[in-house]
Amino acid sequence: MSVSYYERPDQQALGDLERVVHHLAEELAGWRRRTLKAEGELQQARDNGGVLAGPELTQARQRVIELETENQALRLRIEAAKDRLRALAGQLSFLEQHGGGNAA
Repeated sequence: MSVSYYERPDQQALGDLERVVHHLAEELAGWRRRTLKAEGELQQARDNGGVLAGPELTQARQRVIELETENQALRLRIEAAKDRLRALAGQLSFLEQHGGGNAA
């Protein structure tokens, strides 16, 4: 005798939504770590009178360029995640409306 189990139509959308939110939280945590590190570097430079000389200045400028590039890439990834999240929320809403209203 085979037993078939009812699978809620919104389960996949909920799973996708959960994965996107988890990924977004990881991205934000990484972004926060990098921000704290950059703030620490900035405070260290301020403690040294705000003056970086020679190779330190070149390294600091390069680091700023790298951080700005990374920041832009992260913004794009966050926007893509937000778009995906909106799409999943739309799918979930559709499933709730058309699934008999018993998705909770």
